[in-house]
Amino acid sequence: MATIEPYTLSDGKTLRYRVRYRKPDGKQTDKRGFKRKRDAELFCATVEVDKATGNYIAPSMGRMTVGELGAKWLEGQVFDKESWETRVESIWRVHVEPFWGRRPLMSIDGTEVRDWIAGIDRSPSTVGDIHSVLVSILEDAVIQKRIPANPARGVKIPKRIPVDHVYLTHEQVATLTAEVSRYSEIVMLLAYSGIRWGEMAALRPRDVNLRRRRIHIVRSASKVNSRTVIGTPKTWELRSVAIPSEVADLLAPVVATQRDPNGLLWSRPDGNPVRPPTTTHWFSKAVDRCIAASVPLDDDGKPDGPASFPRLTAHQLRHTAASLMIASGAHVKTIQRQLGHKSATMTLDNYGHLFEDDLDGVADRMSVGITLAAAKCGQNVGTRPDLRVVGT
Repeated sequence: MATIEPYTLSDGKTLRYRVRYRKPDGKQTDKRGFKRKRDAELFCATVEVDKATGNYIAPSMGRMTVGELGAKWLEGQVFDKESWETRVESIWRVHVEPFWGRRPLMSIDGTEVRDWIAGIDRSPSTVGDIHSVLVSILEDAVIQKRIPANPARGVKIPKRIPVDHVYLTHEQVATLTAEVSRYSEIVMLLAYSGIRWGEMAALRPRDVNLRRRRIHIVRSASKVNSRTVIGTPKTWELRSVAIPSEVADLLAPVVATQRDPNGLLWSRPDGNPVRPPTTTHWFSKAVDRCIAASVPLDDDGKPDGPASFPRLTAHQLRHTAASLMIASGAHVKTIQRQLGHKSATMTLDNYGHLFEDDLDGVADRMSVGITLAAAKCGQNVGTRPDLRVVGT
């Protein structure tokens, strides 16, 4: 059991109390500096309860800094993708360690974390990733019994702002395809398959089945600093996607010219996968020309209204594919598999507003069912003697 002892400070007058107690490992320790005996007794009771319930936290354990624990946490992480490993390391080095590195774990409270999150001038997605790294580090501190609870858990982060997607029509896809200076087959493939740029960039001849009009998505190219790394697709969703016959026809000569079935379908001069478009990219320049050509002109040849062709990125061709599939009547589960979404819920969250509101149609079809059932019942009434109404 813990004991309480009074003692005086160096001035010989000021009275304080010391609590002597044993830790769960049997070693004796103490905590001093209590001004009132009542406070010392309360601490004694708390220590004994924590020891009995397994919630005891040694004060010395919480003195470790976030920097010390964070470095060990980072070393112990196992990453499936090099791109995510690079991002986590960058978040720790740029955002978490400079602010929290010198702080003892036991000194952090939720209010400080909340104010820190509120002061980060980044996109909601980036803020969420930064918060997640701090949460994971402090979760290790809880597991190691350095702090009783995670002060970062439960802190609200900014909501992700829904992105206003851009969707091209069939005619606009054709216009863009005709306008690009090269790789027209890539534009058609992205717009009518819904695969991501990285998935397209990692394609090999062996991944394309022109006879069945199928493309097997088993790899994806991603940029890590200045390098391009080929790994698994996003969310590890290996899948086969369907392509229209027109797209298969465009891909046929590309596949035929590749002698190595394991080589890339498209590559840069150095042999690496083609990179996503930049502002000076052939794709971006083609979009600029399409926008300029779609501006209406007055009788004097001057601009007379906004452009009808939207500004879009290569990734938004994926949204175009989704919208065209929905317009063609594809089932949400089919679209989910084609796009590689983790669930149909994710597909509906992104594109649910594009599905036609069929409530009236449902009600009409139910009315037909009711009418048919009523007619059938009416025909059956009176066909059995025991069901006839007396007097008729």
